[in-house]
Amino acid sequence: MATKQRPLAGRLLLCLAIFTGSAAAPATAQVHFKTKQWSLQLDNTGKVTSMKSLALQKEFLVAAEANALLSVKKDGTIHAPRTCTWNPKKSELALSYPQTGVEATVKVQSNDRYLRFELTKITPAEKVDLVLWGPYPTSIADTVGEVVGVVRNKEFAIGIQALNIKTLGGYPNAESDVEPSYDIFEGGNKVDVKENDMHKQLFRGDVARPTAFGAVLQAYCRNRGKDRIIENWAHTAYLAPAFQDGGVTGSKIALFGVATADVLPTISQIELKEGLPHPMLDGVWGKQATHASESYLIMNFGNANLQEAIAVTQQAGLRYLYHGDPFEQWGSFKLHPRDFPENWASLRQCVEAAKAKGVRLGVHTLSNFITTNDPYVTPVPDPRLAKVGYSRLSDAIDATAKEIGIEDALFFNQFQNNTLKAVVVGDEIIRYGGVSASAPWKLLDCQRGAFGTKAVAHAQRDTIGKLMDHAYKVFLTNYALQEEMSKTIARLFNETGLMQISFDGLEGCHSSGMGQYARQLFTQTWYDALSPELKGKVINDASMPGHFFWHTYTRMNWGEPWYAGFRESQLQLRLKNQQFYRRNLMPSMLGWFSLRPETTPEDIEWMLAMGAGYNAGFGLSTSLETLQKHGKKDEVLALIKTWEQARMQNIFSEAQKAQMRSLQHEFHLEPAPGNAYRLTPVYNAYFKHQQVLKQPGEPVFSTFNFNNPADAQPVSFMITLAPTKESDPDVTFDQISIAINRQDALVLPIALKRNQFLKCDGKTVQRFNRQWQLMETIKLEKPLPVLSAGANEIVFDGKYSGENGADVKLEIRASGRPELIGKAR
Repeated sequence: MATKQRPLAGRLLLCLAIFTGSAAAPATAQVHFKTKQWSLQLDNTGKVTSMKSLALQKEFLVAAEANALLSVKKDGTIHAPRTCTWNPKKSELALSYPQTGVEATVKVQSNDRYLRFELTKITPAEKVDLVLWGPYPTSIADTVGEVVGVVRNKEFAIGIQALNIKTLGGYPNAESDVEPSYDIFEGGNKVDVKENDMHKQLFRGDVARPTAFGAVLQAYCRNRGKDRIIENWAHTAYLAPAFQDGGVTGSKIALFGVATADVLPTISQIELKEGLPHPMLDGVWGKQATHASESYLIMNFGNANLQEAIAVTQQAGLRYLYHGDPFEQWGSFKLHPRDFPENWASLRQCVEAAKAKGVRLGVHTLSNFITTNDPYVTPVPDPRLAKVGYSRLSDAIDATAKEIGIEDALFFNQFQNNTLKAVVVGDEIIRYGGVSASAPWKLLDCQRGAFGTKAVAHAQRDTIGKLMDHAYKVFLTNYALQEEMSKTIARLFNETGLMQISFDGLEGCHSSGMGQYARQLFTQTWYDALSPELKGKVINDASMPGHFFWHTYTRMNWGEPWYAGFRESQLQLRLKNQQFYRRNLMPSMLGWFSLRPETTPEDIEWMLAMGAGYNAGFGLSTSLETLQKHGKKDEVLALIKTWEQARMQNIFSEAQKAQMRSLQHEFHLEPAPGNAYRLTPVYNAYFKHQQVLKQPGEPVFSTFNFNNPADAQPVSFMITLAPTKESDPDVTFDQISIAINRQDALVLPIALKRNQFLKCDGKTVQRFNRQWQLMETIKLEKPLPVLSAGANEIVFDGKYSGENGADVKLEIRASGRPELIGKAR
């Protein structure tokens, strides 16, 4: 199905080009285009020869690397024009590529902030593989926004914007149109980025790309009028079907050069004038809206427990409640009947009930993934399921054949990223175990009538298609089915009133063979199909960004909690993502965290302070069952409310935010009278006491040093057992003693067991179980030892009940002087 170009918002302005030559005849010398802040110059071959800031009178083009305004690719080779002629009456550039027989016309318009270039005619269009805008080389490289397409330094910025969805940001590095990115999980490490990769940037795309001389800006548009066999998604041979979108004619871009402070206002103007998506959140453009980085609670809910989930959301001071796993089937998007017995109608009831209490609901999707139990698969497979490619049956087969002859094994003999090993013949899906080693080609060990389809006989020369799948054991879509699924998601939102979505698994759209183009079409189709009441108001993010998609999405929120402890899981990735967000002029988010029964309030406050430092929201994944078990649930939810309210009010100074970003200290925040807050720095250190077998009578205590930047104060600490796989779960640690600077030791007359915590807040010592439920408050016979300001020597001791005990973790904490911030009345 052809895509439609969006209409321009408003009338075109008069081109302000200044050129050398007679106004009565086309000029063939230098041609200049100006905005209020910037000028662009081309020579008579169509090469860019100047990109200058008018106010600074500074040239930013790297002349030695200069390229043509527009190049063409024909027969696999990229060609620059040989001549460029400017027609001022028509505001058109005529570009000639005599070496290819191609002629092109580019319409030019100058606005106050940007220049607009549109390829209005190219002949012969069917012979052109693609057109390339740039690369435009610039000396600016302080900050390179690889997705938004902007490079900037402290004074000036230069940017490129694709003005329609078929004009792709970046360079045509691959026929699949999947833009390059640095693989952060290379080698299968899902816990975090590797330590030796920390100095690298996590670039996701190359609309703007750093180079040795500075940076380049670039975009392109591909001719998709014919079927192509390409490399795609770990397949060396993949069929990319023809797609009719008008070809390269109509490709258009905006180029701009403005003061750095004017970048976002300029992109906003481009969106409005050029009819691009321009989402508004609470009446403010999404890329500048305070609430674009709102945090949210991730919790499964349904008609039966919605009120409890709403109450928890409100207790945390949050406005968004998000269902992380709502669908029983992906494809038709049928909801879990246990949560939503009347499917979408039940969800609408939930949305309306939440809205009445000021809470907005959202759901998690996996974009174009299709589960094998979905009606698109069973009992009759939809012909629009994505295919790697096709062959024909070399012989007729009956309904029981376990070996199936095929004429060509090209598309079937690829086993990387081939999880389900499924083919389709007519209305039957067949799974196979392998392919014969040589011709005559056969599919071996076949399972007939897979996924509830019916095994039947098939004739010789019947078409057989290799189904594309994903490691999640799902099928994917061709473009027509992708479009239908995207509209189904929009219909779900229109019919229920949902207000948040994440397009997880968006890379599944690569199954169409159109890479980033398909991903952006999926989200744009959804956006365009939303009702006027929802369009531009739904918070949305995704697994992957995109240049044109930048205009639609609210934010990204990457970072998963499943692989390590609360503070450790993908921490470095989360921090490097903040660099990405800043480079690309996006709201910051910390990713997902998991609130478990053993999560400490200190862990939560560590996350909240980091979020305040980056002005970044987060998703907190939990459940009602977890919260019911958590002994400090109320304290945790109160902390979230306090910190998020303060962050949204933007009360933290830049110096305070910098301290919070450093992760060297922790902070505690509490409300104070007069709508103010009391911010207290917390200094801590972690120590480990190990069981060591020594001679009878030989001391086994541990000595630690703690530098206290705060004033002298009674010690605060937390003590836990840190069991290893080999440790005896029944071993206890008792006669615990802490001596500081040779003061009398604090002796705790208890036996600490596995999965228990001892916590002292500087006033009392309490024992908790693993779920932070209070077990006892320990009576102290003498005052707590005092930490001195500065250096402290800590002697820690205790006795194990056996020889195979766990390590003991000791955390020492000290509170600094509180600072009153915000408005006090």
